[in-house]
Amino acid sequence: MKTVQDYLNGGACDIAPLLSLVLGKSNTQLYAQNDYALGDKQQQQLENFIQQREQGVPFAYLSGKKGFYHLDFKVTKDTLIPRPETELLIDITLDLLNKNQKYQVLDLGTGSGIIAVTLADINPRWKVSATDFSQAAINVAKINATTNINFTQGSWFGAVTDQAFDLIVSNPPYIEESDPYLDDLTHEPQTALVSGKDGLDDIRIIIKNAPKHLNKNGYLLLEHGYNQQQKIVKLLNKAFHNIKNFKDYNNNDRAILAQIK
Repeated sequence: MKTVQDYLNGGACDIAPLLSLVLGKSNTQLYAQNDYALGDKQQQQLENFIQQREQGVPFAYLSGKKGFYHLDFKVTKDTLIPRPETELLIDITLDLLNKNQKYQVLDLGTGSGIIAVTLADINPRWKVSATDFSQAAINVAKINATTNINFTQGSWFGAVTDQAFDLIVSNPPYIEESDPYLDDLTHEPQTALVSGKDGLDDIRIIIKNAPKHLNKNGYLLLEHGYNQQQKIVKLLNKAFHNIKNFKDYNNNDRAILAQIK
């Protein structure tokens, strides 16, 4: 029988978190009880996880959860894994809107629900809606919800045809279809990542249709790729003003906020 120390010495990818996952022990407990011998079922499960990690399956899909902002979110292979960069959208929104006022907020392409759920959890006075074309993703987001959120299945604004909002926020697909970066993301849903030759197909749709779904003085907030900001500003100029650009924590261009004219 192999012990915890045997596996720790083996150096497999994410071995300590995988041991914690299989054994239900904290990192501190693992090292304090490193002579613990795994049972047959535990060893079989761990070996399976190690094999999947070697094949590139992200740890979050094995554990079934990922932290974002102040909450833990259930994730499945039907949803993207939350990224720290997207927390920027939460910060921008909290700085923009008064927490004591009531707003209508829409999260387009909610995935596991990280934006909608986080905003609604922090500001229960806000009426938050969320859409996604994937019913499987919507089902995951509903599980993650901590407050009442209006989830609707549909492609972009097709799910909210007659509704208007004070803020529309989205982390849409924005990776170019030929980007080599996609080679590292094969286990995540490609439809949530890729958006045409220049990565802007979905952002064009959102910018074109957002004015019909924004209240007076409403805002559109988008996450985007590091090299797309100038093109997006040009797309926004026709119907929007007060355009502001934001960098992520790695100092890359990452988000853009615009107000309807």
